[in-house]
Parts: sequence; structure tokens; C-alpha cells
Amino acid sequence: MEAITYIDGEWLEGNPPLLGARTHATWLSSIVFDGARAFEGVAPDLDLHCERVVRSALAFGLEPKLTAEKIYELAWEGIRKFPDDAELYVRPMYWAEEGWVDPDPSSTRFAMVVYVSPLPEPTGLSVCLSTRRRPAPDMAPTDAKASCLYPNASRALREAAQRGFDNAVVRDPLNNIAELATANLFLAKDGVVHTPVPNGTFLNGVTRQRVISLLRDDNIDVRERTVTVVDLENADEMFTSGNHGKVQPIIRYENHDMQAGPLYKRARELYWEFAHR
Repeated sequence: MEAITYIDGEWLEGNPPLLGARTHATWLSSIVFDGARAFEGVAPDLDLHCERVVRSALAFGLEPKLTAEKIYELAWEGIRKFPDDAELYVRPMYWAEEGWVDPDPSSTRFAMVVYVSPLPEPTGLSVCLSTRRRPAPDMAPTDAKASCLYPNASRALREAAQRGFDNAVVRDPLNNIAELATANLFLAKDGVVHTPVPNGTFLNGVTRQRVISLLRDDNIDVRERTVTVVDLENADEMFTSGNHGKVQPIIRYENHDMQAGPLYKRARELYWEFAHR
């Protein structure tokens, strides 16, 4: 079994069709989601991901029919249908069936898919600076984890791949660094960890917040601040946080090669320790 989907009170195997051609979410993008991980018998911060999908739904004007606590229970119900050592992606979703441009909240539906998705090995990413930018909060629903935000990320990834890189660094509307196309970004310089301060143009990731907290509890100086392109060029090391790969090293930025450094290694070690507590 590779995937199961919860919809309308039951678990179905595989990827059943859920959206019709007239569904509001199909043609007008009224769909939000979240992503959590289960691996090695644990699901770190699953509760926070469930809480965020509810907040995303509310930010979109949807009417979440399930509480975060109920979504959490369903997620574990789905996880337990797989072997204990399975590496899984857990994705709850809300969307609108009806509405004229603005979604009709009373038509909100919920689904959750749990599927096999191996964690990437921490072999190191190469990243480049993208021409794409994150939108400002008055330009797009940046306060939600919304599907409509991701085509721009896919363009950044495609641009990076065409240049021979694994991922892309995207900037905000003011030309400062926001994050990667698919993950939050950290850099280290002279023993201090720096990360772009959330300014409404990108999500303050669940894993990002956890990594910051763990490093600070370990007496490592972490500074959330405005980060520039020059900061990346002068960094001693860089790494990412995100649900897909958790904590991953960056070993090349543009034409600057670097090693998976001690602060990245400590961040990953601390995260794995936390996940298994």
C-alpha cells in the first residue's frame, strides 16, 4: 500500500478522484493544505501542522468542519495503517466546492492523504538565486499554506534546474532574502546562525520555528533579521528546514562551494533528538 485517503468518514486506498470540473477549488484555487511527516515511529509537531491547516482554511474564508484535535486523531489513524518504519507524508486539505470567485464557506470539504514518501538523504543541496519573488501580503494569501502560491515556486525550481541547481533562493518584494522555493533558509557566520525574519511574504514554518527553539535552548545564538544577497555570498555555511527534508545542508550557493558545517550538523542532531522524545 502506497497511499490512503480519508474522505467523507472513510479511508480509501490510493488516490480517489475528489474534485470535479465545476468544483470551486479546481478552477479558482480555493484549496489549502498542510504537510507533516511520520518516520521511525514518530510524527514531530503533527499537532502544530493540524492547527495550521485550520488557520489556513479560516484565512481563505473557508469553514473548517473538523477541529485540529480531530485532524490529529485521524492522522495517527492513517499513520498506523502503515508499517512502523514507513517514511510517510501526511497531508490534510480543505477546499470549497462552490462559490462565485469568493468561495462559499458552507461548501467546505476536508480530505487527508497519507502516503509513502522517503526522506531525502542529507547529501547536500546546490542552490542559486532566482529571478522569482515571494508576493507581498496585499498581493496574495501569504497568511495561508495555499496551493495557489506554489506555481511561482515551481517556476523558481524549473529555472534552477535549467541552470543545474537543486533548488532556488527567492527574495521578497523589497529584494531581501525570503527562503528557498520549498523550504526555509538558515546561514551561519562566525558561529552565529541567521535566518530571514518573517515579514508576511513567506510562512514561518513549523520546522523552522522548532529548529530555532532547539538551537537557542542549546545556547546557540540565532538571529532573525533581514538577510541580503551579500550575506549569502559571505556565509560560512547554509542549511534548510522544511517538512519534506526536515534539516538539510546546502553545499553550494551559486559558484560558492561550502561544507556541511558544525551548526547545520548540530541543528539536525537536535531535531532528531527532539523528534524521538
